[in-house]
Amino acid sequence: MTGFAESRRIATVTLVVADYDEAIAWYVGKLGFALCDDIGLGDGKRWVTVTPTAGQGPRLLLAEASDDLQKSRIGDQTGGRVVLFLETDDFARDHATMLENGVDFHETPRHEPYGTVAVFADLYGNLWDLIEPKRQA
Repeated sequence: MTGFAESRRIATVTLVVADYDEAIAWYVGKLGFALCDDIGLGDGKRWVTVTPTAGQGPRLLLAEASDDLQKSRIGDQTGGRVVLFLETDDFARDHATMLENGVDFHETPRHEPYGTVAVFADLYGNLWDLIEPKRQA
């Protein structure tokens, strides 16, 4: 297919949250994410982004729900499926740190053909995978 730029990427993914400040506290405090942006937009709205590693990979836009429809999606944005995959280069280290920080894992770590993985829930119940991909020989 022609006509598209060669250097495109997914830069930001929206996650609907109940409260900006509690979401920032959880993602920064429990997962060790970096706060990239917290910019007031007026009328109580903010542009809040976090990322697992400052300056690398896509950002999460923590978007505070503004109506009943958006509020109904908090914690279940994918119908109970894993919504995001947090990739690590050291599963054991990050799993242990996350457990120490009170992150709720829904299973014990398992070894799959594609890597080591365990499902955890964020503060609203969205499901995530912590995954260390299997290294190619």
